[in-house]
Amino acid sequence: MSKHNGIINVLKPPGITSFQVVSRVKKFLNVKKAGHTGTLDPAAAGVLPVCLGKATKIIPFIPEDEKVYTAEITLGTSTDTLDAEGKVIDINDRWKLLDETQLSEVLGCFLGKIKQVPPMYSAVHHQGKRLYELARQGKKVDREARDVVIKDINLIEVRLPVIRMRVRCSRGTYIRSLARDIGESLNTGAHLSFLIRESSGPFVIKEANTLQDIKNKATSLILPLDYPLHYPALILCDSSVKKACNGAWLSEKDFSGFDEDISADQRVLIYDQEGNFISVNKVISIGDKVFNCKPLRVFV
Repeated sequence: MSKHNGIINVLKPPGITSFQVVSRVKKFLNVKKAGHTGTLDPAAAGVLPVCLGKATKIIPFIPEDEKVYTAEITLGTSTDTLDAEGKVIDINDRWKLLDETQLSEVLGCFLGKIKQVPPMYSAVHHQGKRLYELARQGKKVDREARDVVIKDINLIEVRLPVIRMRVRCSRGTYIRSLARDIGESLNTGAHLSFLIRESSGPFVIKEANTLQDIKNKATSLILPLDYPLHYPALILCDSSVKKACNGAWLSEKDFSGFDEDISADQRVLIYDQEGNFISVNKVISIGDKVFNCKPLRVFV
């Protein structure tokens, strides 16, 4: 098996699962280990970063505090999965009473920090099982509402009963749940009829690669492990490279330079003199000429 360590920004097509996307990328690149950074529903499309080899260890450090979606919502029809794949459980024509002003006002009510109940058809755990496993057994359980942040939400197009909106939100936000809650606020019910993820952290859709691109170009599309990381960088002295590779704690004398702006509890990226990425570390103490940082993950 060939060895590839890096990240590919994949443009997931609708109609397949995120797991199937990862499986195809593994096959194209002949790699054993790979994982994605955040599930997209089978019917959804858009940005799906896939980490290969040692890059799977970088997933917890990738900044995904912001995601952007274009969502299509169909008012007046509710489904058990909250999207177009589910069984219709209610239908009405109360959407005929709405206008664009009312729609914009209701969307505005969702700005900021909100409480959101995850869908039953989701990968959230409940007493050792995934919610979707319970849902497929016909079970419905109480789910704890979670805090999410809607940073921006704008109406793009209105073709009632269908509306399109653009949402900029925190990680952990379920757009299907947002569609449900918007429908309830409008007294019409609603479901998510289509979804495109435009960005996930530093990965954007205009730079995403189709599965055919990956099949044809393969290794030329792989981004380096440290591509999505924007923590301060520290360069090791040659004599301290082995120490860092062995996962030892590092102090100021181990580096060829020191950034005075670095503060305690901050994450830093460690490199050798040739620019090879060694590890992600966390500063533990700083000040009075005392500087220590411990490795969070070593990649060599």
